Amino acid sequence: MSLAEELSRLQALHAQGALSDDEYASAKARVLAGEAGPANDPLAAVAKLRRSKSDRMLGGVCGGIAQLSGVENWIWRLIAVGLVLAFGTGVLLYLLLWIFVPEES
Repeated sequence: MSLAEELSRLQALHAQGALSDDEYASAKARVLAGEAGPANDPLAAVAKLRRSKSDRMLGGVCGGIAQLSGVENWIWRLIAVGLVLAFGTGVLLYLLLWIFVPEES
């Protein structure tokens, strides 16, 4: 979505009463500053995924997901172990993430 389209969409929401004056002003400032919000690009967070160098047990996948999501790393490790034990797909998923997700610099 282009900048003009995004601003016109915000203006329409404000005119409909869906956004208050303060919400409209802050959303407009974010759009003009070039900040992509979750409504603008839902895959932007996935593109920021990196394997952790400091918080790792094997490849740093769970540590990287924890940094991105804000959820504790032990929870992601528990989910990974649960997928390995329950379905066996956890091994394949972890290996694919280990291979294709770049390491943080």
